[in-house]
Amino acid sequence: MTNTVLFVDDDDDLRRASAQTLSLAGYDVRAVDSGAAAVREVDAGFDGIIISDIRMPGMDGLELLQQVIARDPDMPVILISGHIDVPTAMGALRTGAYDVLEKPYSNEQLVAAVERALERRRLIAENRQLRQAAPVDDAGPLVGHSPAIVQLRRTIAQIGPIGVDVLIQGETGTGKGLVAEMLHAASRRRGPLVTIDCGAMPAGLVEAELFGNVADAVPGSRMPRTGRLEQGNRGTIFLDDIDALSDSMQLAVQRVLERREVMPVGAIAGRSIDLRVVSASSLDLETLAKAGQFRLSLFYRLNSVTLRLPPLRERREDIAPLFRRFVLQAAARLGVTPPKLEARAFRHLEKHDWPGNVRELMRFAENFVLGLGDHDLGASASAGPTDLKSRLDAFETELIEEALGEAAGDVTRACAALGLPRKTFYYRLQKLGIDPASFRG
Repeated sequence: MTNTVLFVDDDDDLRRASAQTLSLAGYDVRAVDSGAAAVREVDAGFDGIIISDIRMPGMDGLELLQQVIARDPDMPVILISGHIDVPTAMGALRTGAYDVLEKPYSNEQLVAAVERALERRRLIAENRQLRQAAPVDDAGPLVGHSPAIVQLRRTIAQIGPIGVDVLIQGETGTGKGLVAEMLHAASRRRGPLVTIDCGAMPAGLVEAELFGNVADAVPGSRMPRTGRLEQGNRGTIFLDDIDALSDSMQLAVQRVLERREVMPVGAIAGRSIDLRVVSASSLDLETLAKAGQFRLSLFYRLNSVTLRLPPLRERREDIAPLFRRFVLQAAARLGVTPPKLEARAFRHLEKHDWPGNVRELMRFAENFVLGLGDHDLGASASAGPTDLKSRLDAFETELIEEALGEAAGDVTRACAALGLPRKTFYYRLQKLGIDPASFRG
């Protein structure tokens, strides 16, 4: 992943000090003293970000910004100035600047701004890699021969290029994030895929995180900030666990879908954005909406197309090819020889319910490659399904007890760590005879 920063400033002392700060933070820094020199540095292969002073002799930062985005509209450019006002900052952001920093800035502010911009650059790079991937087919990322998966691949191929908003529904671990990536890869959108975990944002900062803010609108934020939704401009926004949004935030997202514009915190005018919205939930949003637990109007806006991902227990014929793929991937990643796989072992794997779905199967495959739990799955198959079931139960018990131990018996935290719905988690606790209270102080 890219780690390159081009720093442009005619102030020798500031340029050297900032370059040193970024170098010590682990970035690959190139420092130049003029806009013209920066243009020469930004060749076709430049995959980093740019930080430039606005006021410089000759080509100033705004002109440099215009030349850079004409070459690469997706390149993050951070502008800095000691004489900037809000209208100038807003104008720079509308022109295409990623962020604006006011001098004097602290080392922490500089590093934080650079990391955010590089993350944006990495998202764009991942998007380009997705586009270079093989077309969606049976050898692609969505593995399986079951009728539901075959139809899902066809549907993704059909609706991917259209750009319609999509709602993905399925249990935890069924691959909703993967489907979002495939939809984006099949689209014609040049911007990045930006994933937003709606359940993981701090309660008091959700609005600023999603929509951004103008200067001084949020405590501790003196300068304008670009929100996550606007970072996905010309790309795809993936709203994972959208049911976790509060009612007020659901209404705000609905307005974005209707108007295709975002209103940063403290702003008096919205900013137009070009988005494709893919949302996901492990709950039945229609049922929640009809029960008054989710905005019905937002549900109708989200489900232009609804994709339902079946749990692994409903497509058992896909377990063998999935497990084989995960074993080979884990072995390649770990640099070890893949263990021998026997057909009898697959038959026993197919009898397990896999409440954590594909994610649980992937974790089990990695542990199998590492020799944890089932050291020889092929040999264990000869002992019959009861033996394998016992091993699977022991494996699940170990994972659940480890999560409960780290969470000091807090079921909510343990569920989050394992990626399991609360209902499924309690079912496994009862089945395996585990008492969360025994892990509390």
